[in-house]
Amino acid sequence: MTVRLDPRIPSGPLAEKWNRHRFEMKLVNPANKRKNTIIVVGSGLAGGAAAATMAELGYNVKCFCFQDSPRRAHSIAAQGGINAAKNYQNDGDSVYRLFYDTIKGGDFRSREGNVYRLAELSVNIIDQCVAQGVPFAREYGGLLANRSFGGAQVSRTFYARGQTGQQLLLGAYQALERQIGFGGVKMYPRTEMLDLVVIDGRARGIVTRDLVTGMVESHPAEAVVLATGGYGNVFYLSTNAQGSNATAIWRAYKRGAAFANPCFTQIHPTCIPVSGEHQSKLTLMSESLRNDGRVWVPKKPGDKRDPRQIPEAERDYFLERKYPAFGNLAPRDIASRAAKEVCDEGRGVGESGLGVYLDFTEAIKRFGIDVIRERYGNLFEMYQRITDENPYEVPMRIYPAVHYTMGGLWVDYNLMSTVDGLHVTGEANFSDHGANRLGASALMQGLADGYFIIPNTIGNYLASYKPGKVDASHVAFRDAENAVAERTKTFLSIRGTRTVGSFHRELGKIMWNYCGMSRNEAGLKLALKKIPELREEFWRDVNVPGSGVELNQSLERAGRVADFLELGELMCIDALHRTESCGGHFREESQTPDGEALRDDANFSYVAAWEYAGEGQSPILNKEPLVFENVKLTQRSYQ
Repeated sequence: MTVRLDPRIPSGPLAEKWNRHRFEMKLVNPANKRKNTIIVVGSGLAGGAAAATMAELGYNVKCFCFQDSPRRAHSIAAQGGINAAKNYQNDGDSVYRLFYDTIKGGDFRSREGNVYRLAELSVNIIDQCVAQGVPFAREYGGLLANRSFGGAQVSRTFYARGQTGQQLLLGAYQALERQIGFGGVKMYPRTEMLDLVVIDGRARGIVTRDLVTGMVESHPAEAVVLATGGYGNVFYLSTNAQGSNATAIWRAYKRGAAFANPCFTQIHPTCIPVSGEHQSKLTLMSESLRNDGRVWVPKKPGDKRDPRQIPEAERDYFLERKYPAFGNLAPRDIASRAAKEVCDEGRGVGESGLGVYLDFTEAIKRFGIDVIRERYGNLFEMYQRITDENPYEVPMRIYPAVHYTMGGLWVDYNLMSTVDGLHVTGEANFSDHGANRLGASALMQGLADGYFIIPNTIGNYLASYKPGKVDASHVAFRDAENAVAERTKTFLSIRGTRTVGSFHRELGKIMWNYCGMSRNEAGLKLALKKIPELREEFWRDVNVPGSGVELNQSLERAGRVADFLELGELMCIDALHRTESCGGHFREESQTPDGEALRDDANFSYVAAWEYAGEGQSPILNKEPLVFENVKLTQRSYQ
């Protein structure tokens, strides 16, 4: 039976939808809130904000993270900033303009209602974070500073030097710790969710493994919130932390939650190039650097001169040439493909030829080195430590890399999945960004979901359905625990010859080569042949040493890679079925004469929500039509 995709978008004018919906939602009596237990899996910006806010409202909250502290959530790695339509610069910004830029940036593959709400709530997020003490950069007179980011012609990005994610996470973390101190939140660090428990069609809890002791436990609740981030590590090399994984949302997918647009992956144009096979992750350089840095390559293929010796006339500032209206601030997908194009022509820089220059020479001359150091000092220091090159003197070298996943579990306007009671926030859901996320919008979505949306909508769910109590003795919990134990036993019993990491690296190469920056039918079909073969070999020949009753990182990784081997296949299936190009999904068969993504609105203006059909069965495609009443579908242009 196919899932039912009801987006539950409120009626009425776009600007009134959220406020009207909040009024129409049912409420939980304050005295009854403490009778409800809510599980939050993940403690980054989306999860930490949600757990703290719901505990402050009076709910009993259990919050889980696999790190040793919520402070180590991957949100800490975000650098450049957070968008908000405050219009402090008086440069023409507005809630509607942020809404339009986000819809356009996502190549018209996201819901109008959700995106407008995100833009509307952006102004509240900044007030919330300032009140928490987040040290945003300020102008000389004390007003909050803004800078530009890709895909926008206004300055709407608030920032704290190059460590915005860290400072925002510290704000959410302090709010979370306050509620832990009050007893409203019980924190479970070093604990990984390994299954979702569904009873009578509703999410009623999770099964976890203590990563230190190996103990498997059940945790019942009235509702579950997944805030576990994205799945970019399916590519092995990405800007994500090594621990970032897809297990929580993949378990939910197998329990009935539809997976939406899995092939929509974002490639970030501003990463430090790969230096060799030894690498296990890539390092992101903030997109904010493109405010003052100019991107270029030599005009002549194979030019290996020192960049300082190449005169202006022999340089190709290709983003400024191709996209004069936006220049170096073209959106990430467009800037990434442009960089790949010049490298494919043989004009890439560095030993590998897979790199372009990001040059601050002109900005240093214009503003002075002290201003550049104030804006980007910690980023420049990080680059120098990794490359042993001084970016104040020699241009940085950058190249695109996997960064963010726009796909995720399907959710309605209330952020509830196709499993009643299972809510999904932040990067773990598919909402808001369409086929390409604009820079500085991830932090915006995570905090909007956590602080302002889910605390309202989860109350509506509890008041509407009154799920009642279950306990860990229920047969569904016992069955889930047994399944987790059996899976662990299987991993440890194979005793093959290959490490978990070797399988992950091989999968990553398949995904990058055939489902990476560009895709085509032949490559995707080849990937769909290779991945099942690799998965079969994994279950026959993986070696997981140690036991299941102790700290065992090989066992942790084995479970995550097993899930990636299945998710990678679904991503390729989704990419193969979507024969158009849109945003970060670039099908070589569908492009304009000048090489830009060519959408097919007549046939693909929908969300592809895939339903699990059982072991060994092809997933079922469900479609949510996208309706555009307030914006006109146009060929996206940044020229």
